[in-house]
Amino acid sequence: MSLPPSEIPSGAMRFNSDSQKLEYWDGSQWVQVHTFSPNLNGGARGLFGGGDNGGGTLYNTIEYVTISSTGNAVDFGDFSGTRTILTACSSSTRGLFGGGYYNGTTDSNIIEFITISSTGDAQDFGDLTQFRRGANGCANSTRGLFSGGLTTTAPLTPITWFNIIDYVTIASTGDAVDFGDSTQARASVDAGCSSTTRGLWGGGQTPSQVNIIDYVTISTLGDAIDFGDLTYGRGGPCAVSNSTRGVWAGGYSNSPKPNVIDFITISTLGNAQNFGDLTVARSTIGGCSSQIRGVFGGGGTATNLIDYITILTQGNAVDFGDLSQARQRGPALSNAHGGL
Repeated sequence: MSLPPSEIPSGAMRFNSDSQKLEYWDGSQWVQVHTFSPNLNGGARGLFGGGDNGGGTLYNTIEYVTISSTGNAVDFGDFSGTRTILTACSSSTRGLFGGGYYNGTTDSNIIEFITISSTGDAQDFGDLTQFRRGANGCANSTRGLFSGGLTTTAPLTPITWFNIIDYVTIASTGDAVDFGDSTQARASVDAGCSSTTRGLWGGGQTPSQVNIIDYVTISTLGDAIDFGDLTYGRGGPCAVSNSTRGVWAGGYSNSPKPNVIDFITISTLGNAQNFGDLTVARSTIGGCSSQIRGVFGGGGTATNLIDYITILTQGNAVDFGDLSQARQRGPALSNAHGGL
């Protein structure tokens, strides 16, 4: 027996036996789930870049996994210098890494790029509008966005928090341009995700830990709008998405729940719901995804663990493999995420 529309929870899933398609309830109608997978050399790749070991050693290494498989990460290439607390975004072709604490001396505005289907060292792309660490990245196939962050680099000392949002055109090179402002100045590492239309980031610290989720329409310019809240305030969560769901995992908090995974339906507004748990409680993880899987690598206090989930289901994460180095505060990106 079918439920009346007023009783169907937003984000509910069904298989339509007439169309032979998977659908979700967006609050007012059933919408077909976008399950297109781009034709990629080597399949959907997830890349993890930079970070540190929690003891003062910063990394310049980039490594990758094939998201549809399981196994250990493989070397991809290097950044121009060591970088931690940076952020990342990507199209189906290019991956961009921006900002971060550079060479153990200063906060950076440098954006570097790689070609995801190949291997090799990162190349210079341009600069963010402001040197900073702890921004959040998201993208569609055209634009990459960098939101928030902080700096302790002079003259903005002892600490300055940012609500700025920058954007770039991923297929080109050049400096970032102002997009608008987020609802609150805050920093994280890898807490942004997207659909083809919307970019979202959730949680972070201000310096207090927050549960706010903001969103923007990527193709426009303007300030972010409140979307809803995570299940609890946390610093250092990471986010992944397919075209319909955004998922946040881990984070540090005064509440003892650092293994929690939350999810939202991107096309709606509202608070996050519980998805499941990570295999190990941790924060400042790198998160990347395909339309089917979300993958979580590394995290504090500097582990090499990689977990994965199936985004359209709910449940606990499963072991995927290991990074080559135990690292925290290094972001991840992919060529098959929800914005593509």
